[in-house]
Amino acid sequence: MASVARQPKVLPPLAWLAPRVRLTRALSLACFFGLIALLVVNNLWFANLHGARVEVILAIELIPLLLLLPGMLMGSARAHAWTCFVVNIYFIKGVLAAFDPARAVFGWVEVLVSLGLFVSGLLFVRWKFQYERRMAGEAG
Repeated sequence: MASVARQPKVLPPLAWLAPRVRLTRALSLACFFGLIALLVVNNLWFANLHGARVEVILAIELIPLLLLLPGMLMGSARAHAWTCFVVNIYFIKGVLAAFDPARAVFGWVEVLVSLGLFVSGLLFVRWKFQYERRMAGEAG
């Protein structure tokens, strides 16, 4: 069987990519800060911590996000990619909370926010790399 040479995929034009990069970055930042706010509000006012110290629980939940914060603020595609990995923890936590009737609303909100962050972050990474390839002169 003869091997067929693969044609490189055609990159979208800059005029198509630029607004999508801006939009997905804005959405990912909104979901990122929304997730942080959700965790803080839930732990300070609604969560039954069974005697645990609220600052310890908040630190455990927020440290992964705070480590990614500088890269997210700078618009780093690498930080957005890592955020897509890390946010799966919060998605799973939200799904588990959604099955507990006392925490169902919080759980579903956490699922939706983390899913929004995952999708917008993933699209940002894809389109930003395509945008950078276009800017570097690749016609693709």
